[in-house]
Amino acid sequence: MPEPDPIPSPRHSMMQRFWRIFRLLAVLSIVIAGIAVALVTAGAGEVHASLIIATALGVGLTVLLGSGLMVLMFLSSESGHDEAAGGSSSDKEDPQ
Repeated sequence: MPEPDPIPSPRHSMMQRFWRIFRLLAVLSIVIAGIAVALVTAGAGEVHASLIIATALGVGLTVLLGSGLMVLMFLSSESGHDEAAGGSSSDKEDPQ
């Protein structure tokens, strides 16, 4: 008799969603860093390689860090851990 497919754990499916979204955001941060480098090099004057590298790394990693933290916040909110840690909203009401 065939056995049914195992049900994936919520943790495993959440990690899959995180990495799928994170890969898309990594591509987005590379594109934004490329745009920033293009804008810096289009400016007037001489541009050194160190400026281009610093701009690409600074902008790319900043966008990647910010978007990664937003993804983690979204997934944490969606998983229900925030409600369990914060208690119910009726506990915080004034009894007046």
